[in-house]
Amino acid sequence: MYNNKKVIVVLPAYNAALTLEKTYKEIPFDLVDEVILCDDASKDNTSELARQIGIKHVIVHQNNKGYGGNQKSLYNKALELGGDIVIMLHPDYQYTPKLIPSMVNIIGDDLYPVVLGSRILGKGALKGGMPLYKYIANRLLTFTQNILINYKLSEYHTGYRSFSRTVLERINYNENSDDFVFDNEMLSQIVYAGFDIGEVTCPTKYFEEASSINFVRSSKYGLGVLRVSICHFLQRIGLGKFNLYKKVN
Repeated sequence: MYNNKKVIVVLPAYNAALTLEKTYKEIPFDLVDEVILCDDASKDNTSELARQIGIKHVIVHQNNKGYGGNQKSLYNKALELGGDIVIMLHPDYQYTPKLIPSMVNIIGDDLYPVVLGSRILGKGALKGGMPLYKYIANRLLTFTQNILINYKLSEYHTGYRSFSRTVLERINYNENSDDFVFDNEMLSQIVYAGFDIGEVTCPTKYFEEASSINFVRSSKYGLGVLRVSICHFLQRIGLGKFNLYKKVN
């Protein structure tokens, strides 16, 4: 708990058996009340290992629903369990759990309702092993998004995110894509709803066991990001009306 707010960490997992335990052991349990893992039809023993190391809430998708579909299950469960601060942490150990206290403090003290772990702040992305083409694509997409969305972030593509309960209840994330573009749709919804977003510098770690999408999937993701940004722009100036921005009943 932090300031009487329940803290829940959610782990979107797919074939994460090699790195899950290492990630889990670094979670600061003096702050974190619950951990939820969603195994998106892994081909390894991710869900069995999760139970063995002590994760009480394990969701298993019988069919692969995609990265966005995984997050939907996790956020829905976190709200069901009464989470006030929800942190998404990848169990592939690409993002350090040691930043969780900073994220919790920022949301718990009502400084920002959303906090992102940015790989771009501090210029550590390339040093940490981010492929050059991904770095360039990240910078170009972020520049374009900042203009179209009328906001300013160092990056929109980090997978390390934390949210207040209010944010998750206000945006219609269950209507988003089940694919990787889910993340960008969610940030677009958050900005459109008027919530402010904070960022903290996050070290970047790329290694063999860390999850990553290939060039083809990255290209598809980039096109999806541009689509979301254009939709946001049209919605913002009153020339479009998209289900993405409908208020939750």
